[in-house]
Amino acid sequence: MANKKRDLLEVLRLELEFLENGGYRKGSSWRPQFIFEDSPTCLNYGNPAARRPCSECVLMQLVPSPFRDKKVPCRYIPLNEQSETIHSLYRCGTPEELEAAVGEWLMNTIQKLELERTPIPPVPDGQAKRSVGDA
Repeated sequence: MANKKRDLLEVLRLELEFLENGGYRKGSSWRPQFIFEDSPTCLNYGNPAARRPCSECVLMQLVPSPFRDKKVPCRYIPLNEQSETIHSLYRCGTPEELEAAVGEWLMNTIQKLELERTPIPPVPDGQAKRSVGDA
């Protein structure tokens, strides 16, 4: 998937599946698993020798401009109306709160993208909406 242009909606669906299947809890690493970075969503997942820049990641379109130059920009994607981010939840939240916030954000963002892609059916001729006084 890393060699072709990745579709944001598909990447988010796969990330949600990874999260729901306990992907961040399965690691046998000595350190905790990092959201996005330690999942197949990351361009560099499983390939540390051939690192690619984050600027090539499909998630960059979700990162606010002031944070795109950060070392790990995806940590700064706003997850909710309170502007919590992965970065802020690493600092002030529990792993459970982080996973819950990311899961909810993924579901909401997927739903939004699906609605944006749903074509609006054309109104057949002669069936245009009429105003109350058009009788």
